[in-house]
Amino acid sequence: MYYTKVNQDNCIACGLCQIISPDLFDYTSEGIAFTKMDANAGNAPIPAERFEAFLAAYRKCPTGAILRSESPFPATEQ
Repeated sequence: MYYTKVNQDNCIACGLCQIISPDLFDYTSEGIAFTKMDANAGNAPIPAERFEAFLAAYRKCPTGAILRSESPFPATEQ
């Protein structure tokens, strides 16, 4: 089981993650990517049926902004 979130400080709003995996990624009004399933908190597991698309987006992200973990990400203050 894997979890994901976007390091929004590294995101350059290129659009690849949303093109490759539109069920998992979307963009803020500023064009910065986030994970749709948990509002970029990184605490919802990636559904098995979405994992291949996630992996493709993860591998193609030019800045490495898409993060993955085998456990939920710690809560961060907004």
